[in-house]
Amino acid sequence: MRVRKTGVVLGLAAVALGAAACGGSGSGGGKVRLSLVAYSTPQAAYEAIIKEYQKTPEGKNVAFSKSFGASGEQSRAVANGLKADIVAFSLEPDMTRLVDAGLVDPGWNAGPEKGMVTDSVVVLATRKGNPKNVKTWDDLLKPGVQVITPNPFTSGGAMWNIMAAYGAKSGKGADKAAGTAYLHSLFKNVPVQDSSARKALQTFSGGKGDVLVAYENEAIFARQNDQPLDYTVPDSTILIENPVAVTKKSRNQKEAQAFLKFLRSKKAQEVFVENGYRPVVDGVPGAERFPAPSGLFTIADLGGWPKVKKEFFDPAGSVMADVEKSIGVSVEG
Repeated sequence: MRVRKTGVVLGLAAVALGAAACGGSGSGGGKVRLSLVAYSTPQAAYEAIIKEYQKTPEGKNVAFSKSFGASGEQSRAVANGLKADIVAFSLEPDMTRLVDAGLVDPGWNAGPEKGMVTDSVVVLATRKGNPKNVKTWDDLLKPGVQVITPNPFTSGGAMWNIMAAYGAKSGKGADKAAGTAYLHSLFKNVPVQDSSARKALQTFSGGKGDVLVAYENEAIFARQNDQPLDYTVPDSTILIENPVAVTKKSRNQKEAQAFLKFLRSKKAQEVFVENGYRPVVDGVPGAERFPAPSGLFTIADLGGWPKVKKEFFDPAGSVMADVEKSIGVSVEG
């Protein structure tokens, strides 16, 4: 299921640089090294995709340096000078930051996929058996229910979580007061806010909290790695759209563009599907297994990212700045 027509435990997801095998056969001496800077959650998928790419004629002499971390932190790091040939973020504003800095071409989102490489939805993950019987957004406000979600001033995943909750409880923005009031109530039940979605999953897997608001792919990742949790796709939730681009300062434009093209191939998209992501191209095996929420909406339904970012996530004054200050949490990303 897709809306857009026009438009194995791997360790901590803190920023970590490492080199992949240089060739598909494991041989050394790659002629070109590409630097991939990405948000934390698709690390397993990218590791597998790189191995597949290095089996191809285009990728056989390409090695990779990889950095994974919170989407906002990764975007700011590239803006501040971190070398990157390909950047993959959780949400569009982190790409827009690099466009504004002159590091990514303004036309990065041209084409049928609109610059996106994967989709997902926001889900509610619970302990195995769902002991607190959490099935809806309203259930997150029950007394004694602890909710785990990252800090929206560092994590793109957190922004998606918040906009999913707000959109569901405001009627896609029709009742702003109801949506805002819900967020204030929700965050009173959030005991800790990690810097990234992957760290939030680790916190939940470590035993803290009753519900994890998360990407669908994160819940699938956890179950694939034998973590005892269940998850519910709410009837009303948001379509998550994840962007990717080649930077203008890449010294290996041809090779970087070839890898970008491979990311949208059916082979790479199938790897994404195997890792819990919804594909952005048609005809990918396994895509039919994803449920279609009846009330699915997009960020465009809420006014688009420029409007949403200012209204909800401006540290100088916004809905979430007010929410965080009310519970004593820093809004400095």
